[in-house]
Amino acid sequence: MAKLSKAEAKLHMEACAILDKPGPLTVDETWRVLELWREDAQHVNSMAGAFFTPAGLAHDLSIFVPGRRILDLCAGIGTLSFMVSQRLYTEYESMDLVCVEMNPAYIEVGKRILPQARWICGDVFNLPRDLGRFDCVISNPPFGATPRTGNGPRYTGRAFEYHVIDIAAGLADYGVFIVPQMSAQWLCSGHRDNRKNTAQGYFDFVKQTGLDLDASSVDTACYRDDWHGVSPVVEIVCCDFEEALPVVAQAPELPKLLPKVGGQLSLFAKEAA
Repeated sequence: MAKLSKAEAKLHMEACAILDKPGPLTVDETWRVLELWREDAQHVNSMAGAFFTPAGLAHDLSIFVPGRRILDLCAGIGTLSFMVSQRLYTEYESMDLVCVEMNPAYIEVGKRILPQARWICGDVFNLPRDLGRFDCVISNPPFGATPRTGNGPRYTGRAFEYHVIDIAAGLADYGVFIVPQMSAQWLCSGHRDNRKNTAQGYFDFVKQTGLDLDASSVDTACYRDDWHGVSPVVEIVCCDFEEALPVVAQAPELPKLLPKVGGQLSLFAKEAA
């Protein structure tokens, strides 16, 4: 167990009590769970870089998400997808939401928060062949040199978030991501004027993948203290995959861009069952 304060533990237990109630959750109950449930209450989330997106930040990201077919990579308990569904439900009669998450315990919570989504328990580096194509990929992936089981199709560096974005380029026409500030093209949050990122890591990513991460111009600094256990400076970035990588976007056989499915996915599925 992580060391939560008595107040934090009490609020987490309130969220657990809501999740244990029979029947579907109301919108208000879902919001309450998103605010109170702690990913660090029972899991060593720092080892996997699993820090859930603050609700306000997730709502801001949802503003930039187009389309009705949405894929959420490293979905956690589905905070990003929930915010997207709330914003777009009046625009589309139905949405196709697919959430990929490696931790079965997170999926158990996610299915209560977003039961209409298709939840896949597995590794983003070992995706199923039959995912199909999406209008948009969204993600708040683990940051930096977090341990991983594979690589993106082009990127060879250490930044986990860049590998996820590289994989996403073969799955959708567009992508919206939360990344650490020094992984963005523009440094917007916490600055009066937008500043161009001069870090070598970003230029290596662009050179290897052909992808530019456009700024959303949202100052996310106001959410810095809303994370659990960390207080990162992040940016919301967007990427038009269809424009940047027309060959990848129109590739007839997506599996060529991704690792083959191994036994790990079925193992996680069994654990989640």
